[in-house]
Amino acid sequence: MRRRIFPALSGLLIAGLCLFLGYVYAIHGLYGLNVLLRRGGSYWIDVDRASPRISAAMRLALADHPPDPEPGSFTWREVAQGFEVAEMPVLGGGQEIDRMLLARIDPTRYRFVVRNAAAGDRDIDDWMRVLGAAMVINGSYYGLDGTPATPFVSEGIRIGPDRYDGRHGVFAASNGTAMIRDLARSDWREAFKGADNAMVSYPMLVAPDPEEYPIARSKWLANRSFVGQDASGKIIVGTTRDAFFSLARLAAFLRAAPLGLTLALNLDGGPVACQGIDVGGYKRVFRGEWESQEHLGRISLLRWPFGTVALPIVLAAIPR
Repeated sequence: MRRRIFPALSGLLIAGLCLFLGYVYAIHGLYGLNVLLRRGGSYWIDVDRASPRISAAMRLALADHPPDPEPGSFTWREVAQGFEVAEMPVLGGGQEIDRMLLARIDPTRYRFVVRNAAAGDRDIDDWMRVLGAAMVINGSYYGLDGTPATPFVSEGIRIGPDRYDGRHGVFAASNGTAMIRDLARSDWREAFKGADNAMVSYPMLVAPDPEEYPIARSKWLANRSFVGQDASGKIIVGTTRDAFFSLARLAAFLRAAPLGLTLALNLDGGPVACQGIDVGGYKRVFRGEWESQEHLGRISLLRWPFGTVALPIVLAAIPR
């Protein structure tokens, strides 16, 4: 009897697993399968404000009266010609509550590219190695199958949606140039003209007229990434170590920070907010960890069982 039952149960389990994997593949493609294999998928859990599962920065941000963040002192350090790094403390209530990892890059010396690996089989280390990049940061948003959710150009090839109502900003790069383009009074298709690499993202965090880009206040907290430019045309990228910032709070902070930003565009946030640098003997590898949402007093925290997060979309700087 046992000889018949165990093979039957094994067959049922295998059949069930095959059906489950087939369902994941049908909805999410190779991206879904790789996410399962690399980190066991992801899920939301309920926590409260006092939970040890959330970070100290998140606990402060979720308080009834959170501190107002202020930029601490920092110094740019040139680690290679045209490439500077810094770490800016985020202060609140007289103490450091978060930290922003920064790079300032001269686009005449570094070529900017955007890439998509829809299979979900590359993390920050993989991208650094494959591209031979000086810097890699996560890019814009992607869909359930790992493909771009916003219009996207990679080495002159258009992917992503053809119909898209983009009202915020575009990062666009061509030979010797890279810039943020404001979409308040132009169309993303126009902004893509002449660009070898480009992507739409949102929201605009810094713009000449902030009132054109209102950002609703919320308690959606996450590791955050942005790409911006200063008055000299240099590209500045940044990633937060912790998750004190909502988008509205980040926008206000960047406008006040001594970075000289004329435009800044938000990139995807949460565990995908990763940053890698390897140039001039300087190395930095950071992987995001935090994302939570609060609605009607209920806090949901994003978790996964193991492994590293896949980065379907990245922005990279490569030495010329």
